[in-house]
Formats: sequence, structure tokens, C-alpha cells
Amino acid sequence: MSSTDVTLDAASRQRLLQIAHDSIAHGLKNGRPLPIAARDYPDALRVPRASFVTLHEYGELRGCIGALEAHRPLVEDVAYNAFNAAFRDLRFVPLRSEELPRLDIHISVLSPPAPILFSDEADLLAQLRPGIDGLILTAPDHRGTFLPSVWESLPRAEEFLRHLKCKAGLPAGYWSPDIRVERYTTEAF
Repeated sequence: MSSTDVTLDAASRQRLLQIAHDSIAHGLKNGRPLPIAARDYPDALRVPRASFVTLHEYGELRGCIGALEAHRPLVEDVAYNAFNAAFRDLRFVPLRSEELPRLDIHISVLSPPAPILFSDEADLLAQLRPGIDGLILTAPDHRGTFLPSVWESLPRAEEFLRHLKCKAGLPAGYWSPDIRVERYTTEAF
């Protein structure tokens, strides 16, 4: 089992949720993410891992930002992504201080992406694991991802893939031998 496969214990999860909250609060006051010294945290939080931070207010999406590949310690990645989800998700206006108490913060820690080998679209669809797989779809000049949590609103593989193509800026019915798809899983809390 590699360091990227380690499951976080309850205390580490709670600490990351608190860091995400604190980074947003720090951003409201200072306009930047909470500074993090990774050396001050347990080993499990210092390992480079990719994460997404998703914010909901009254059950509605309020921001979601993350990274698909690990490039910094998990604790830093969460602080940075929480700030960006609150203030730099271009689909939403920046968060206001009165919204902070109403936020539900969700963190998804990603496994490393692995390519899916397929012969055609039907073969790809047959290999998808609804509710488990996050997908990265890449075509020339286009890229999009859906976290595994998107299966909750798009439970059929065909529908999931069509919407992912649209998110990547492609027509829903697009298919090409140049399409590449990678899968990942998440530890979500």
C-alpha cells in the first residue's frame, strides 16, 4: 500500500475540515489562504495528495476547487483549495462573511488517476463503476472531471459520460479514438 492509499483516521479528517474552515475565515480577513507549515502536522497530512474542497450553502453548491494530481502536502492542498472554492470559483461570487456559518464543507482526497483501456464507447461504459469512479476525460484541447459524488445526481453510466463530455466542452454525443479516460477514487468526508 503506497502513501497515497492511506485512509485518514477520524482525527485527521476532523483536522482537515477545521483547516478548510480556518482557511476560508482567514481569507475573509486577509484575502489569502491560511499559511500552513506542513512540518507542524502528522505524517498522514504531510504526504503529497490531491484533494477537492466542495462548499454547500443550504444544500446548494457554493464552490468546488481542487487538484487532480498530488503536488504538495495534503494539509496545504486542503487549505489552498478551501480558499479557492470560497473566493475563486468563477461560477460564484466570492463568499461573504455572513455565509461562513451556513457552509457545509466536504473534502475529497483523491487516489492517483489510472488509465482505463477501452476499444470503444460501449466498452468504456461497461467498465465504469457508478458511485465509485471519478473520471478524467481528455480529448484534443478538452479536459473535464467528475468526482465520484456526481454519480448521486447522474446515476446511469451513459448519462454520467454525456454530462462529463459537456463539462469538458464537447458535444454530448462526441466520440473519437483520441479520447482518453482515467479513473480515480476518493476518500470523502
